[in-house]
Amino acid sequence: MKIKWLGWKYALLVVGVVVLAFLVMDFNTRMTELRRLRDKHEVVAGQVTGLALTQEHLETQIAYAASDQAVMEWAYQEGRMARDGDIPIIPLSPAEVTPVPTLGAAPTVEVVSPWQVWWALFFDR
Repeated sequence: MKIKWLGWKYALLVVGVVVLAFLVMDFNTRMTELRRLRDKHEVVAGQVTGLALTQEHLETQIAYAASDQAVMEWAYQEGRMARDGDIPIIPLSPAEVTPVPTLGAAPTVEVVSPWQVWWALFFDR
């Protein structure tokens, strides 16, 4: 039996199927890339949102630190300053009292023989 050549229509059909296969593979590759880029976009958008919130928080802290209330709080609490009319009190300890140190319990060291160490390594859990 002889195979009959179907002509240029058959060749055109084969070429069309091959081109279509390449187009489908290229479309699949582009869709995969699109999916990857969308996932990356979501990650970066989350990071941008977090950074914007951090920036807002830091700007709020800067505004508070520059306010008069923050300066007065620092002056009274950490700067050890007083206003006119305030009477600063400085506590002094009596000169004849010696503080007694409290001793904690000394840790005891348990001596273990070498064969017990090997036994524990091989048979204990």
